[in-house]
Amino acid sequence: MDPELLERITARRADLDELEEQLTKQLAEVRAERDELAVAERVLERASEQLTDERASAAPASRQVGGRAVMPIPHRTPDVEETILPPDYQRTLAAVRQAAGPVMARQVGEMLGVDISVRAKLEPLRGKLVRLVDRGWLRKLPDVRFTTRL
Repeated sequence: MDPELLERITARRADLDELEEQLTKQLAEVRAERDELAVAERVLERASEQLTDERASAAPASRQVGGRAVMPIPHRTPDVEETILPPDYQRTLAAVRQAAGPVMARQVGEMLGVDISVRAKLEPLRGKLVRLVDRGWLRKLPDVRFTTRL
């Protein structure tokens, strides 16, 4: 047998043994991290379920008014977050917040894409703004403009 060839085979076997050792170590690390991710995923799912349950129990139940289901607008308190508001009220509140200063109902309507030339479309928005004022989410200035609470 050729001694040079035997030396190359031995060197290659040593390289492969070292590579196998590194790969085995990496595989063990990957498996450990996958296990950790699986645990984190289960914890996140449980936390998400609990949060959903808490929000559902904290959300105001809809009520019947004039034969229609309506969602009451809760009063603003330190322990009530705006996420409890119905989505259209959240968008209205966000539009007022995004304005550079106090805004008229018309300006809010423009920001929300409401056809402000039609009074029948603008009045429901004005009603939402007034309800948000009445419940402490917004302020209404004497000049009939709306702004966020301090």
